[in-house]
Amino acid sequence: MDLGLKGKRALVMGSTRGMGQGIAARLAAEGTEVAVCGRELPDAQESAAGISGSRAYALDLSDQNSINALIEALKADFGDLDIIVCNGGGPPPGSIADVTAETWATQFQTMFINQLTIVNTFLPSMRERGWGRILVVSSSGIVQPIPNLGISNVIRASQVGWAKTLSSEVAPDGVTVNTVAPGRIHTDRVNQIDAAAAAKQGKPVDDIARASHATIPMGRYGSVAEFADTAVYLLSDNASYITGSVIKVDGGMIRGV
Repeated sequence: MDLGLKGKRALVMGSTRGMGQGIAARLAAEGTEVAVCGRELPDAQESAAGISGSRAYALDLSDQNSINALIEALKADFGDLDIIVCNGGGPPPGSIADVTAETWATQFQTMFINQLTIVNTFLPSMRERGWGRILVVSSSGIVQPIPNLGISNVIRASQVGWAKTLSSEVAPDGVTVNTVAPGRIHTDRVNQIDAAAAAKQGKPVDDIARASHATIPMGRYGSVAEFADTAVYLLSDNASYITGSVIKVDGGMIRGV
């Protein structure tokens, strides 16, 4: 199936590992020119070396200078972008009642405002050309809040509100804006969470993983490839009539409709 992505220019934030890396690799396989980003340039270079048709860039979403430098580099190397995938690391865990105003402001700037700054830079040219794709990689917490991850639940929900509002504004111009909500996708981060839970409970990691699998109707974690296939479909010509949507990739884990 031709997804109409050959020759398109894409930025995938947070693409040195995990789901972001999976999306970058899948886009490149479709003939897309991909900007691979990581906090440290060597990490991005290592990731890009394994993805044909990609270029490496440093991007620290907590650093305005890093954001400005990325924007200028992308303009110089790509001219404009056709696809932007908003993806970034999660904030610190903890009780939401204990979050200070300063922490809220810092995390909101990093996770929300700074990603939008990049999108808003390249959005006008997408609208002028009559084609563009924006995808927010979110979390199951936007539908079913995750205990102890209050900051993430709140800020990622804000992203959904932004994406839905923007989708209506740019739909007449051929630009789609969607959100994808992963459940438990088998990444290094999931392995770390399972290991931490095993250490805390004094149980083998395999027992923790089995208990986690039991909460998922499909009885297993999703693969990065499965997640990336869904994300890239939403970025393709084939999904031209899907916008303003939240797509769950969770094996049925989220219980709400």
